[in-house]
Amino acid sequence: MKTLSSPVLMIIFGFALPGAHCELLVSALGPTRVDTTAGTHVTLAVSFSGAPDPAVTWFKGPLPVVTWTIGSDLLPDVAQSHREVLRLEPNGSLTFLHVPSEYSSNYTLEMTKSGLGTASLNFTLRVFETFQNVSVRLLPESVTEGSQEFTLQYHMLHGVVEQQLWFFLGRPIQDDPRYSVQPGGLTVQRPNRNDTGRYVVSLNNPFSSETAHIDVTVLYGPDEPRVQVSPAQDFYLSGDSLTLSCRADGYPEPTTEWTFGGQTVSPGQTGVISLTHVRTTQSGDYTCAVHNQMTGARRHKSIVVLVYESPPGSPMCSLQSEDNVRLQYGCQWSGGTPPARLHFLDLTGGGGGGGLENLTLTVNASDQLDGEGVTCEGVHPAGDHTCNITANSPKDFLPAVGTGVDSEGKIVVSIHCVSEAAPPTVVSWYRGGQAVVSDGAEEDISDDTQRLRLRHRNVSVLLLHNYTCTCTNPLGSRSRDIHLQGPAISAFALFPHEDGTIVTLTWEVPPTSIVTGFDIQMSGPDLPGVDRKRSPDTYRTILSKPGSARSADILDLDPKATYRFRVVPRALMAEGPPTAPHRIGPGEGLSGAAIAGIAAGIPCSILFLLLACGLVYFLFRRSGIQSKSTRWNAAVWTFRTICVLCRWPHQISRVQSSREGGDPADTSAVSPGLQQVASVCGPRCKNLGGP
Repeated sequence: MKTLSSPVLMIIFGFALPGAHCELLVSALGPTRVDTTAGTHVTLAVSFSGAPDPAVTWFKGPLPVVTWTIGSDLLPDVAQSHREVLRLEPNGSLTFLHVPSEYSSNYTLEMTKSGLGTASLNFTLRVFETFQNVSVRLLPESVTEGSQEFTLQYHMLHGVVEQQLWFFLGRPIQDDPRYSVQPGGLTVQRPNRNDTGRYVVSLNNPFSSETAHIDVTVLYGPDEPRVQVSPAQDFYLSGDSLTLSCRADGYPEPTTEWTFGGQTVSPGQTGVISLTHVRTTQSGDYTCAVHNQMTGARRHKSIVVLVYESPPGSPMCSLQSEDNVRLQYGCQWSGGTPPARLHFLDLTGGGGGGGLENLTLTVNASDQLDGEGVTCEGVHPAGDHTCNITANSPKDFLPAVGTGVDSEGKIVVSIHCVSEAAPPTVVSWYRGGQAVVSDGAEEDISDDTQRLRLRHRNVSVLLLHNYTCTCTNPLGSRSRDIHLQGPAISAFALFPHEDGTIVTLTWEVPPTSIVTGFDIQMSGPDLPGVDRKRSPDTYRTILSKPGSARSADILDLDPKATYRFRVVPRALMAEGPPTAPHRIGPGEGLSGAAIAGIAAGIPCSILFLLLACGLVYFLFRRSGIQSKSTRWNAAVWTFRTICVLCRWPHQISRVQSSREGGDPADTSAVSPGLQQVASVCGPRCKNLGGP
C-alpha cells in the first residue's frame, strides 16, 4: 500500500475538517417570549454559528420587515413604515426603540448562507401599556325590567388587557346562562329589578392592574296604584276636609299626579292631597296617575268624591258702558249647588229680570240713575245675599302733566286726564278745537285713552297749541283745558345751614310747565377747587339737575363771603326766566353817599312834618264853617302826605336791596333809626279809611 506524502495528507485533512462543521445554527440569547411595556427599548437577541456573514431577514408575522447581510457595508433594508422603531444589530439581533403597543406580534428570524441552507428562530413579543383612565359604560344608558339585555363595556385611555374579571355586589360572576363575558365587556340577558347594584371589572396584565365600577339601576314599575280616601264617606258637606292618597311601587319612585276636571290639583311624589273646606266645585272624579319618568310607563286609577255647598261669598255687582250710551249692570254669584237665582230690585223700569249665577241688564242712561244705587239679590237655599252698585257721572278733575326726554333726545310731555266715574270714562282729546288723531309719533293716545303723549325736539312747537281733554260716560262729561307753559319756576327758597358752609335750594314748577332740567347758577367767589377767572358778580352755572329735581345742596361755601343763587329752568336747550336771586353772607351796608343823603333828609323831613301838623290844626280851626266831609278829606290828604314820609325808610331799603341783587321787599338792611320812624306811623297809614 502506497503511503501518501505529507502535503497531500494536509490538503485532504484541511478539506475534511470543515465538512464536519458546515451547518448554519441560530440561537436565542434570551427568552423567545418577551413581555415589555410600551415606550421602552427591547431587543430580540440572537447568535449564529457555522457560516460567516449570512443573509438576515426578520418577519413580523408573514411580512418581512428587515433584510441585511451581516458584515455588509450597506445599511439594513428596513420597511418604510417601521424605520422609526426597528434597528438591526451587527450580529443580526432586532432592537425596538420606544416600542409601541401595536408591535405586539410573532417575529421570525431567518438566516441564509449559500450552500448551507436556512436557519430560523421564532419569537413572541407582547407589548403592554399601563392602565390609565379605566371606566365602564352601560349600553343602553337606561335598563328597563323586561328588556332584552344590557351590556357593560370597559374603556381606557391606555392599557393592554391580558385578563378581565367581573364582580356583582362584591361576588365574582360565575357561569350563568344570563351572563356572557366577552372581550371588552359583560352582557346580562333579560334584566330584572334584582340586577340593580354595583358591577366591578378587574383588568390585569404583567405590568399593571386596574379596577373600575359602575352602578346599574334596573328601572321597573309603576305597579297597580292603591287609592284611598279618608275619612271614608258617601258625600261631604261644604267646609269639610278630606285626604286622598295614592301609592304604587316602582323605580325610580313613580311620580303621582291627581287630576280633577282635566286640571292637575297636586303633582309630586307623595301622592297625598288634602282638601280643606271643600266646595261643590270640587265634586267629581279624582284620577290618580302614576308615572315612571324614566321608562315612560303610566297607570291610572279613579275615585269619586261628592261635595255639596252654597255659593261662596256674596253676589258681585259690576257696571259697564255699552257704546258710551247705555248702562249695563251685571251681577254674578256662581259656584252653588243648586245655582243661585239673581234679580235686580231697583231696575223695574228697565225690567229687573232674573237669571242663574250670572245676570246682565242693559238700560238707557238717565239723570235719575246718576248717583242712584242699584241692588242685586241672590236667592239660594243656604241663604240670601245682596250686592250694590251706584252709577256716577264724571267728577271734576285736574289734568296731570309730566315731562321727560326719550332715547331720541325729544321732549316728551304726558298729559293725564282721569275723572272718577262709574262706569269708567272714555277720554277724547282736542288740539285747538280739532280732535287729536294718535299717530304714535308726535301725538300718541294710550289704549285706555286717559293719556296723551306729545313728542318734539323744540319746546316752542309744543307751546303752539292748547289742548282739551273730555271725560265721558253715558251719564255725562267733564272737560278741562290744558295750557302748556314754557320752562318756569313758581317758587324759590334758600335755606342756609348753621355753619354757613352749606345751603339748600328748593323750588317748585307750575303744573303745566315743560321742564326737562335746571341750571343752578351762582355769583360770588368761586367754590374751592374751581378757577374760572370770572368776575364774582357774574352768574355762572355750578350744578345741573334733571327735570324731576326740586332741591339742590351747595357745599364748601365760605361763611365770610357773600353769594347769590338763582335757578334757571330748561326745556332741552331752551331756557326759561331765572328766579329772583337769593343772597347769603354778610350784608354790604349803605354807601357813603346814601348815608349822607339820609343825614341831610332827616332834618327836612322833621320840618315838613311840623308844617303838615300846622296845616291840620288850621283846617280843624275852620271846621265850624265847613262840612264834615270836607274836614275829613283835608285830614286824609294830610295823613297821606305823612305816610309818604313814613314809607321813605322802606324806599331806601328797596334801593339798597336792588343794588345788592337781593329782594327789594326785604327791609332787613334798614338802619334801626329808620325802622323806628316807620314803626310809629306805618300802622296808622294802613288804617286810613272813611269816617
